[in-house]
Amino acid sequence: MPILNAIVHRIEKSGDTPARLLPASAPLPESEALEAMLEGLTRAYHAKNKAWGHFAESGQDDEGDAGASALAAELTAYLEEQRDFVALTRDLVERLARLLDAHLSVSGDLMVLDTRYGDARFLTLALLHHREGFAIDDDLQPTPARQLNLTHMSLAARLDISQWQRGDSRQYLSWTRERGGKALAEGFAALLGAVEGVDAPGETRTLLKAFSDYVEQEDLPEESSREKTETLVDYASEQASRGEPITLEELSGLLDEQQPKAFYDHIRNADYGLSPEIPPDRKTLNQFKRFTGRAGGVSISFDSHLLGSSVEYDETGDRLIIKQVPKQLKEQLKGQG
Repeated sequence: MPILNAIVHRIEKSGDTPARLLPASAPLPESEALEAMLEGLTRAYHAKNKAWGHFAESGQDDEGDAGASALAAELTAYLEEQRDFVALTRDLVERLARLLDAHLSVSGDLMVLDTRYGDARFLTLALLHHREGFAIDDDLQPTPARQLNLTHMSLAARLDISQWQRGDSRQYLSWTRERGGKALAEGFAALLGAVEGVDAPGETRTLLKAFSDYVEQEDLPEESSREKTETLVDYASEQASRGEPITLEELSGLLDEQQPKAFYDHIRNADYGLSPEIPPDRKTLNQFKRFTGRAGGVSISFDSHLLGSSVEYDETGDRLIIKQVPKQLKEQLKGQG
């Protein structure tokens, strides 16, 4: 992943004292260490709980007031070579320092990277923190060592510059959403000038519901159903690890190579309201599985999210209660009583 520009600005913060900036005066030189760090940072970011959306436009910010994103305007000037990278990022870290003064009492290093991956271009920013550790020196003796803790980034964001410039997406910007820090998360979104455009957990749940309906509608054999479930989860998890969205047409082709449009048409015909591209939510995916069992001529299989709604398990009475009998089964049972 070629690095076009990279820089680190330090924010020193202790208790209630105002944040002190130690800004860099020049971008970082290319190095193998920087390349390796970018890979680790990217992996850590993809594993984070995130919001997805786009820059606020005039009259369309998240507070309902007029005013476009200041960062978007500054980035445009940078991309048009009317503003240099150092000035762009110094303005950004100054705003970030004010946010820390209001919500956090921690120091950190703001890393900003402009990178290219194939035909795509990304801007990544992350507030990184150190942790105390140990290393073994050349004399084979333990020695204290400070390390960056890439997995603990208070605030981070990633902009798909290519998608933003094409104007064909409303989810080209993602940013971390810290647990238990609503005011901080809202402040960070405001700093970015970001408007949440899609509910990743909700969209992922709707996709899984659409898949369950599709499996039931097609009356697939259990083995085929299990294979397709594994294909969906594997594909969606891989996209999540790469920080890429689930593409419905691509997923549909993977689920059925003989009829690559079958699942896609099912979604469109049933009008689930899903976008063509969905940012995957890893937590929702991890909870998705199928319960299966066979005994005494009875074979049962259902998706985990149906437990407690369409399917209930009575542990005391050792009974499984199915509230919505599949149409095909209901037709076969008629007149058999």
